[in-house]
Amino acid sequence: MKMLSIEQELKNNAYPGRGIILGKSEDGTKAVAAYFIMGRSENSRNRVFVEEGEGIRTQAFDPSKLTDPSLIIYAPVRVLGNKTIVTNGDQTDSIYEGMDRQLTFEQSLRSRTFEPDGPNYTPRISGIMHLENGTYNYAMSILKSNNGNPESCNRYTFAYENPAAGEGHFIHTYMHDGNPLPSFEGEPKLVDIPDDIDAFTELLWNSLDEDNKVSLFVRYIDIADGTYETKIVNKNK
Repeated sequence: MKMLSIEQELKNNAYPGRGIILGKSEDGTKAVAAYFIMGRSENSRNRVFVEEGEGIRTQAFDPSKLTDPSLIIYAPVRVLGNKTIVTNGDQTDSIYEGMDRQLTFEQSLRSRTFEPDGPNYTPRISGIMHLENGTYNYAMSILKSNNGNPESCNRYTFAYENPAAGEGHFIHTYMHDGNPLPSFEGEPKLVDIPDDIDAFTELLWNSLDEDNKVSLFVRYIDIADGTYETKIVNKNK
């Protein structure tokens, strides 16, 4: 698979929707996660990321303008022991609760489908990072309608064992802007991951469409000891 420039992938797509990047830093010492949200409506744009425990939550920037919280207020990132869960919806909780009961990542998502926001039927994208005894692997999932047909749910899981240094995978909800919004197609895209969290955060934020970007989360986790550094950028301040 050809390695793509994450900068160009974002700059050339005005509306990838929500996106997850998981990978390993170039020096091989850090497990890396990034999650961003975008919005076209006032309700979607009226959000910020706030820290909650070891994870984050979306929150209305101006509560008086919040109209429907059902698909926009959730915890995108939660930590369960040595596992970090990153998703674009409240399926974060389904994964957390399922894995806490010894279900697998894939089994935990069996209770969920795509979002009920026809005609878009936005895919649910999810990621899980697992660090143990100096090793690291991750997996990504997408639950999507069958070419816009809500009668069928297509489920795809991609697992990456002992990922290579400097490599990551990027999955997002929409191929591009449109009405209805076309769901992501294919397997997660291979992208490069640098060592510097500040540089990576700045690159991602500056590459997202200025009108549509809302919030960005980036975390670098030390594979050896599990300590981490987090960056959050909110357009609303």
